Amino acid sequence: MPKFVELWIYLSATPLFGLTATVVVYVLAQALYARLDQAAWANPVLWSVVVLACGLSATGVDYPTYFSGAQFIHFLLGPAVVALAWPLWERRAALHQHWRALSAAALLGGMAASGSALLLGWLAGLPNEVVLSLAPKSVTAPVAMGIAEKVGGIPALAAVFAVLTGMVGALSGKALFAWLKVPADAKGWMARGFAMGTAAHGIGAARALQVNSDAGAFAGLALGVQVVLASLLIPLCFRCF
Repeated sequence: MPKFVELWIYLSATPLFGLTATVVVYVLAQALYARLDQAAWANPVLWSVVVLACGLSATGVDYPTYFSGAQFIHFLLGPAVVALAWPLWERRAALHQHWRALSAAALLGGMAASGSALLLGWLAGLPNEVVLSLAPKSVTAPVAMGIAEKVGGIPALAAVFAVLTGMVGALSGKALFAWLKVPADAKGWMARGFAMGTAAHGIGAARALQVNSDAGAFAGLALGVQVVLASLLIPLCFRCF
């Protein structure tokens, strides 16, 4: 048996495979993203997911084997989200000044995100479990999975919907804000960032931070607020209605 085949068999069966594959693919995708002047369609998260999914399918490596290594990166998601609080702390004066408007935007935005998804799923005639899995699509994937499980949805499908929502937000957000003529001033960046975090969770927040530091700070705030609101209100609404 050739040496490279033996090496592949060894790596594909160890946690080192998932960790190495994720890091290498993302670094290459990030380099391509920078080379293309951060074009929205070249989003590194999008292409990393596509390449890894195709690679796992082509090589026959199952997801549990891959995730045994990728879980070390997944663990860093929590600290990364917490780190988004630092730029927000630097803008605490603006937060104190606009907290009423931001609170209303968070509540109404979260309701619109979940309500529109449920309505479209129902109008499309999707199975009940699939419709319920759409409800938490605008919160980060691990939280979406937990909410879907509580309301009778499919956790794995909820994670897919959450990732797709984040990617669509990251790809279309900048063009949408330009079309809506949202100004590129202090209040405009705050509004853009908060909208991205509300609608597209962590992936949208990362994109907002790349475009403008103020937008990234308020996107991080919206991301955290939506996690709390969705975790409390979505199960409560399904329990009541």
